[in-house]
Amino acid sequence: MNTGLVIKRLILAVLTVAVLLQVSFSLVESWGQPQIQSRLELYQTNLLLHAAEGQSLATEGEEDLTAARNALLGDNPFENAKEQYEQVLETAQTTQSKIIAKLGQLSSNQDVTTSIGDELAKPQMQIAPIDEAPMTSQQRKQLQKSLSQTEQLIDELNVRLGLLQAQQGRTEMAIQTWNELIEQETVESTAPATTPSAQTAAVLAGLWSDPPRILPDAESKIQQNLDSWFQHRALFQLYQLQQRQDALLSLQAQEKERAKQALVKLTLISAIPGIGGLVGVGLFLFLLGQWLLQGERSLLATNSDIAWDTPWDGEMIWQVLILGFFFIGQILLPVFILPLFLGLFNLNPASFTVRMQAFYVLMTYIVLAAGGLGVLYLSIKDFLPLPEDWFRIKFRRNGIVFGLGGYLVALPLVILVSLLNQKLWQGQGGSNPILSLVLEGQDTVAIVIFFSTACIAAPLFEEFMFRGFLLPSLTRYMPVWGAIVTSSLVFAIAHLSLSEVLPLATLGIVLGVVYTRSRNLLAPMLVHSLWNTGTLLSLVILGSGGG
Repeated sequence: MNTGLVIKRLILAVLTVAVLLQVSFSLVESWGQPQIQSRLELYQTNLLLHAAEGQSLATEGEEDLTAARNALLGDNPFENAKEQYEQVLETAQTTQSKIIAKLGQLSSNQDVTTSIGDELAKPQMQIAPIDEAPMTSQQRKQLQKSLSQTEQLIDELNVRLGLLQAQQGRTEMAIQTWNELIEQETVESTAPATTPSAQTAAVLAGLWSDPPRILPDAESKIQQNLDSWFQHRALFQLYQLQQRQDALLSLQAQEKERAKQALVKLTLISAIPGIGGLVGVGLFLFLLGQWLLQGERSLLATNSDIAWDTPWDGEMIWQVLILGFFFIGQILLPVFILPLFLGLFNLNPASFTVRMQAFYVLMTYIVLAAGGLGVLYLSIKDFLPLPEDWFRIKFRRNGIVFGLGGYLVALPLVILVSLLNQKLWQGQGGSNPILSLVLEGQDTVAIVIFFSTACIAAPLFEEFMFRGFLLPSLTRYMPVWGAIVTSSLVFAIAHLSLSEVLPLATLGIVLGVVYTRSRNLLAPMLVHSLWNTGTLLSLVILGSGGG
């Protein structure tokens, strides 16, 4: 056997093991991370609270607006909001318990690895299970950081829950919620409450007490530590007690304007998936009926069993996938290239502004895409020119029609799977970090850069790799439907979030069907771009007023 070929396969085998370990570690790590979906639901709940407040402030001549509010908000929006916050609080408390248990378990394992001299005074020593390694310093820091963030979230949720309870007239329950938060911190730190949440709880407990107590820094604490409807509700109570009529009138005017804006945003957020999903259900049923009635002459059956003429073998497929996508994206870039670049220019990503983070993400993705496409080209260049139906991008009507149709069909399918998936993971399983950056960063330039990454760069590169190369290559060894499912699973796993595997695999199947039927790579690129655009638009709308 050729020596060069043996060395090449040995290197590929080593890289495959390294990649599998890294991907497995990333997926396991994502298991304990919160999904962004929980935060999105709270942002949307905050918009609902603004709109609900607008109902109580509505005046004559606003009947149409009130009807629109009733249609969106339901019968009891404040009770619904309280239940939503209670669900998120329960999930956060479960996460807290898991982290504490993990810290305790790993610390116990680490204790048995301490020096023999430290153990001589103990009457006996328990042996740690063989399959559990001692916790590293980095693991401990990460877990402690996660625990601190979770505890902070729990405190913030309790502050807000108290305000929702007070809004519903359950004043004693609200004061109890706030006092428990204050007492817990006092016990843990043996000092007066110092965290923003505990200080805010003290201010609110005073405002709703009988008789009320107004702390000297009440207004500043409310403005610093509360936002959205919760800030409005607390300030309204404060100004009422202080009998500041001018401030009350100004606050009510501001809230009426926010209520109108919230209503518009809620309408947009509901209309895009709502109308599109209904059209998608109708289109899906039409295509299914056509397939049942017309069989091979239907759109769904077009090219459904026609494989690509693949000139390379499975080793080449594996090489492009491992080296061109996973190795560059999971090892070469994050472990070698990016630390070298950051160290060379003395940059610290933790200090980046949102705009700098957006640019950093875009540049990182461009390097990944350039490296991946470079590996792809070098791997298949000996087979050029390729058969006509490889990597075909034609700006024809069928590409646009299949692209729009695929997006509409994907909407109800992925939304349904996502709802089931949410029940399965219960708020855990991780999410794409770019989503959090878009949600929290309301910088226009940063948003444009994020859109460039997610809606242009990602569809072009990922569809080229997964639908343009992987799916057709797999048809050499399996039926077209098998290649669609397999490439979709790899596509979903490549995003490294356990909670996103099922929804992304569903989206990948739609992308695969669209590509195999249209034989035009423009179609799945358009579906992918529209999907990411809709997701980011929802994040921008929520982030601009739901926090």
